[in-house]
Amino acid sequence: MGKGRILIYVLLLTACTINYIDRVVLSVSAPQIVKDFSISTIELGYLFSAFLWSYLVCVLPWGVYVDRVGTRVSTANGMAIWSIATLLTGLSWNFSAAFSTRLLMGFGESSTYPAGARTIREWMPAGERGIATTVFNCGGYAGPALGSILMGFVVTAYGWRVGFFTAGILGFIWLIAWLVFFRQPETATFIGEEERRKILAERGGDTIPGSAAPVSALLRCRSIWGTFVTQGCAVYTVYLFLTWLPTYLQATRGLTILKSGFYTAVPYAVAVPGTILIGWLSDRLLRGSPVESGRRRTLVAILMLCSSGILLTPWITGTTLILSVFSISLTSIGGAVGLNIALLNDLLRNPANIGRANGILVTGGNLFGVAAPIVTGYVVSGTGNYDYAFLTAGILLLVGASVCLIFTRDPIAPEEETGSSAELAYKAAQ
Repeated sequence: MGKGRILIYVLLLTACTINYIDRVVLSVSAPQIVKDFSISTIELGYLFSAFLWSYLVCVLPWGVYVDRVGTRVSTANGMAIWSIATLLTGLSWNFSAAFSTRLLMGFGESSTYPAGARTIREWMPAGERGIATTVFNCGGYAGPALGSILMGFVVTAYGWRVGFFTAGILGFIWLIAWLVFFRQPETATFIGEEERRKILAERGGDTIPGSAAPVSALLRCRSIWGTFVTQGCAVYTVYLFLTWLPTYLQATRGLTILKSGFYTAVPYAVAVPGTILIGWLSDRLLRGSPVESGRRRTLVAILMLCSSGILLTPWITGTTLILSVFSISLTSIGGAVGLNIALLNDLLRNPANIGRANGILVTGGNLFGVAAPIVTGYVVSGTGNYDYAFLTAGILLLVGASVCLIFTRDPIAPEEETGSSAELAYKAAQ
């Protein structure tokens, strides 16, 4: 792998990591915020989900914006917005103020996945797409792993406001690095000519870029809806862990904020190398087969089935065993989410649509994700325990695995864009 692509890998991974550190600060700080703002468990569930509301509404417009202005500008704007919002959360004085700043953070963070997916399509040969996407997505696990420990210490020592200030500053440091280093492979000076030729020759597979199709045309493609629902069923579990895991450990295992931060970090730390290994394995298994065949769907479904082991949570009492189950579940779901994004890239014929197509995909993920903190808040408040929260997530994982196998078998090639030739090419690849 060339040095230029390694730099892009690092930028993608650290961007997603900071994205999720921003999110986990609230989870770690929840007990202090509940006390300071005098809010209920149900209100806490709404606060956990606040950034997802604006994220859900804005991710598709951000995808269109990414396709229009490119990755450098759109990524920089998104990072600046969400870092400012994180700093403002540290200044909030009540529930309404914190809720508003989290909405702003969601608006900024909704740029992340459309811009990241387009960066991967621009910079990575098709044969590296699986590992590139899982490296990018594993920032969603590196962030909570590092953030749970770092923010557990900061919040315990200095209070929850300093936790948000720290996360916001990290965002601005990354933004400076992005503006200094990132360029398109056609003009980047930090790569050699051999690596540049490889990227430009192999990044699109057999695809010839054309004009972007309207969102309405993409929505008529069955595989768009297959990846949409699959992503939603997977991301529900992601946000169940992201928002409620520290509180769950504190409530059911009697842990302090600092210790729950360390325990929360364990499954996320396992998931980081695990998801990268899964991405590498995915590319290895597809070697010799055309990526546009969509065969990556099988591994996505298998990983979701593995993650559904959280259905056993209500019957597990030992802390070590529960952390083991959570580690397997998070690793599997991290791989599934990353490979589902790669699957969308595999099935998508025209790279000019990558931003808006991923906007649709991430909308699906967050449509379910926004429900996870709220549903869990109501379930815990109504039952007094977390059993049905994990059962709900496990059932959705089983549904998602089935949908992936059944509804992602066609190319994503709107008639306005490619006509019947794409269908013929897809059948030939099969």
